[in-house]
Amino acid sequence: MVSTGWALPRVVVAAPASGHGKTTVATGLLGALRRRGLTVSPHKVGPDYIDPGYHGLAAGRPGRNLDPWLVGPERVAPLLRHGASVPTPADVAVIEGVMGLHDGAVGRRGYASTAHVATLVDAPVVLVLDTTAQGRSAAALVLGMRAFDERVRVGGVILNRVGSPRHETLLRDALAEVGVPVLGAVSRSAEVAAPSRHLGLVPVAERAPESLAVVAALADLVVATVDLDAVLDLARSAPPLTAPAWDPVTAVGGSPSTAAVGGPATTGGPTVAVAAGAAFTFSYAETAELLAAAGATVAPFDPLRDPGLPAGTRAVVIGGGFPEAHADALAGNAALRAELAAFDGPVVAECAGLLYLGRSLDGAPMCGRLDLTARMTGRLTLGYREAVAAADSPVTRAGERVRGHEFHRTVTDPGHGDTPAWRFDGAAHGFVDGRVHASYLHVHWAGQPHAARRLVQACR
Repeated sequence: MVSTGWALPRVVVAAPASGHGKTTVATGLLGALRRRGLTVSPHKVGPDYIDPGYHGLAAGRPGRNLDPWLVGPERVAPLLRHGASVPTPADVAVIEGVMGLHDGAVGRRGYASTAHVATLVDAPVVLVLDTTAQGRSAAALVLGMRAFDERVRVGGVILNRVGSPRHETLLRDALAEVGVPVLGAVSRSAEVAAPSRHLGLVPVAERAPESLAVVAALADLVVATVDLDAVLDLARSAPPLTAPAWDPVTAVGGSPSTAAVGGPATTGGPTVAVAAGAAFTFSYAETAELLAAAGATVAPFDPLRDPGLPAGTRAVVIGGGFPEAHADALAGNAALRAELAAFDGPVVAECAGLLYLGRSLDGAPMCGRLDLTARMTGRLTLGYREAVAAADSPVTRAGERVRGHEFHRTVTDPGHGDTPAWRFDGAAHGFVDGRVHASYLHVHWAGQPHAARRLVQACR
């Protein structure tokens, strides 16, 4: 593991609350800095899968998550350093926050908040402020955000949804009174929006041409409205990053074989097929890295298009996504559904994967590997969870504790199997059925690297 200090310029893009324009500014910054010829490393605070897709499109390298709840606070800076190092060292890292600056896990005094992550990686903060219906009071709000936790350094503000030149002058004058630099101002008429639906923005993979246009427009917007030199100066004020880089090989406690990430099996490592494509977009980059480090050949497959699993598949990972938006197309791929129903190797499924393995989703036939039906509801289930493994499986041992999160608007009938996958909040959740482990719980394997090692061992 690399242990020397690295002077990595870095900045956190935060806001007083959700909806102020963090994703707009962060994605635009990534694209604008890349246009300058800089190698930019994109990161997202929290468990969100969708924003990193836009970040990755803007930066030209995978967006990665930094979440103390999911991976442990001790791994946050190492994961930042790892993400900023591969495939090539970055010139600057941009970290988009989550919710409001100081909002974290409920009842835990800001744990896993943007402010918490900013302190863990010792990075200055740019505060994005929705100035709609605000005047001089905006300065008081920024002053309070800055003073609430003295460990967090708010280095500047980007004004969003500014109503007029006069409004901008009023805001700049007020912020000058409290000594907070204004790094940019975006008018209401100039704002660019990406389309959204029931769980947030539409993922990049589902609308690639349109996503490219949105990302380009966001970069144009930032170039026109933000002082990029001032943002870079702020990022360069971050001290050297001294935490050692996270390493997937060390994390799984071994060394990789000749296996590779990204193609069908061509080596001696067992092939682990990982669902991808427009219906299954929720995946952390570290999952494939850990599987490869444990000795697997990681082979993506698209349940919407591929008639069968990759040749030689020994295990399957089906992560989250939006199968409800693609139920008819998934149902139409009957050959793959039948193969998965009969597959006798280890299968790990999270959320969307759980729905896909059931008998039906909103009436459309799915794989039938699990005896459950699923349907959309109007209720959002969202939040961090502390779970205990209820049974042995290809990736868990009964009694182990994990931290994960839920994010869905569906329910299954039944809600859990005779052998559940987890217990949390006083109830049983998910299914362990033979060599299948499936539930709504999303787990970041960088925080549970033994899951990758066990899955590969189970292949053998």
